[in-house]
Amino acid sequence: CTFCDYYLDMSKDSYENYLLNKSVIDNITGEHGTLEVINSGSVFELDKTTIDLIKSVCKEKGISIIHFESHYLYKKRIPELKEEFSDFDIKMKLGLETFDYDLREGIFNKGIHDKDPEIISEYFDEANFLFGISGQTIESIETDIKLGLKNFDRICVNIMCENSTEMIPDKNVINEFMRSIYPKYKDDYRVDILINNTDFGVGA
Repeated sequence: CTFCDYYLDMSKDSYENYLLNKSVIDNITGEHGTLEVINSGSVFELDKTTIDLIKSVCKEKGISIIHFESHYLYKKRIPELKEEFSDFDIKMKLGLETFDYDLREGIFNKGIHDKDPEIISEYFDEANFLFGISGQTIESIETDIKLGLKNFDRICVNIMCENSTEMIPDKNVINEFMRSIYPKYKDDYRVDILINNTDFGVGA
């Protein structure tokens, strides 16, 4: 995706990736009974050793709900994943970013070629949205949020932050979002709003 550089810590050595993943997984406490696995891509791109470790740690810590991310291209593999994790309640999150097809495919380069919200959401419980880009308006953002809440159980609203890509946040759009949209949804339990890219406790 044109706006994302989170995958740059990935090694070509799968064991190195596992060691990095394990260093994070070792911090899981299970105190909330739920785990969100954030891997800047798809659960299906994690190595099997990492997957097995997630499963065993969740059993050990008494975690009953696991949130996984997946790219839309892997949607047909989700039933297989839920079967593998049949002891848990699995919630699948899609990096959708917007329902605006031209923006999503022409600018964000997401590779999600369906347009119907009901078809897009068929395999997914939750979705990520990205706001704060030139060309977005308060009306288009409001439309995304309303469609998101209609078609998913939860949504996560991410405000674009500067990173190493060429995608630049539009401060005017962000300021208008904070003035017009944020107050309406900041206390909605179905909407997570991440102003900074570290607000989920990950990233840098």
